[in-house]
Amino acid sequence: MIKLLKTILKTGVVTEKYPFAPFEVAEDFRGKPELNASQCISCGACTRACPANALIMETDEQKGTRRWELSLARCIYCGRCEEVCPTHAIALSEAFELAVTKKEDLYESAEFELANCICCNRPFVAKKLLNYVVDSLEQAGLRGEALATRRRQLETCPACRRADNMLDGTNLATHRYMTSPNDLILMSLEDM
Repeated sequence: MIKLLKTILKTGVVTEKYPFAPFEVAEDFRGKPELNASQCISCGACTRACPANALIMETDEQKGTRRWELSLARCIYCGRCEEVCPTHAIALSEAFELAVTKKEDLYESAEFELANCICCNRPFVAKKLLNYVVDSLEQAGLRGEALATRRRQLETCPACRRADNMLDGTNLATHRYMTSPNDLILMSLEDM
């Protein structure tokens, strides 16, 4: 008994004062993911990287918005979303007390405005993502007319871009020899 008391006194107090005092977590602790909506460009990289499908991104064309949503009930706190985010908008916090009384509290969401296509006026891409890409092109050295041309391409939805890239029927020399879409591929291979 005396030997046990000596050991206890030598060791000191090992009991944590939690929950009356904050619990200190390790430096590389992976807690609750938190989104900084002002930094997020709504690219969807986090939703594709999430192995638990805890992150979803839905586009509402009627409202012209894209909604990002995190389900803390599904999250496995792996940190993949934080790793792949190009703007570092998602960071894993030190929060680990995630017990809630209402199921709705397990969801976090943010909405982002969509840009409309310059041809058909349908919403198709987040404005912040479009601006991010244009800014990246400017930083890469693209200027003037080349940047304006690229911006017009980026502001056009995929359906309108496909329609613009189709042959318009004015080049009769090409159309005279074409009987099927595969002929265009063969003609371009012969030119090589």
